[in-house]
Amino acid sequence: MKGTERHYSIKEAMLFSQRIAQLSKALWKSIEKDWQQWIKPFDLNINEHHILWIAYHLKGASISEIAKFGVMHVSTAFNFSKKLEERGLLSFSKKESDKRNTYIELTEKGEEILLKLMESYDPTQNAVFNGALPLRDLYGKFPEILEMMCIIRHIYGDDFMQIFEKSFENIESDFVEENGKLFKRIERKESEEETMTNS
Repeated sequence: MKGTERHYSIKEAMLFSQRIAQLSKALWKSIEKDWQQWIKPFDLNINEHHILWIAYHLKGASISEIAKFGVMHVSTAFNFSKKLEERGLLSFSKKESDKRNTYIELTEKGEEILLKLMESYDPTQNAVFNGALPLRDLYGKFPEILEMMCIIRHIYGDDFMQIFEKSFENIESDFVEENGKLFKRIERKESEEETMTNS
């Protein structure tokens, strides 16, 4: 490191790197198991669900955006998107202004599956959620994991974090909880209006 003064020891750096690597591996193992269990009834794998999630929140996205925000190789994003298209969950298109990139958008069927998935979410079946409950009980809120978000921001950049935050803001504003399940706000209003009209 020429011209830069180092303010940490190699031992300190190695201990941090290994601690975060081993904790992340253990956490991911649990997250992966929970995620697979959640989406299994819908015949999706994690990459496919992630692609549907990103396409929903970006209201259409290029394959390169899917790869970037889904933290996957472009060929992985394309191949799994193709499988979703074959199932009628995504549609592919090119933009007049951008013939080089392929864009994907959720179909009605794709959005329906994603919304059903959100309705079916059961926190009691999520090990990481249950692991964080004692912290919520102690502090009155779930950990915000700001330090981890800062690390991710420095690795993947501001764009990544903006999409990350946007998806959670969308859930906060677009969904309501009724009887322990999440529903898209607009659909619930429409069904209530239909009920009122029919009665």
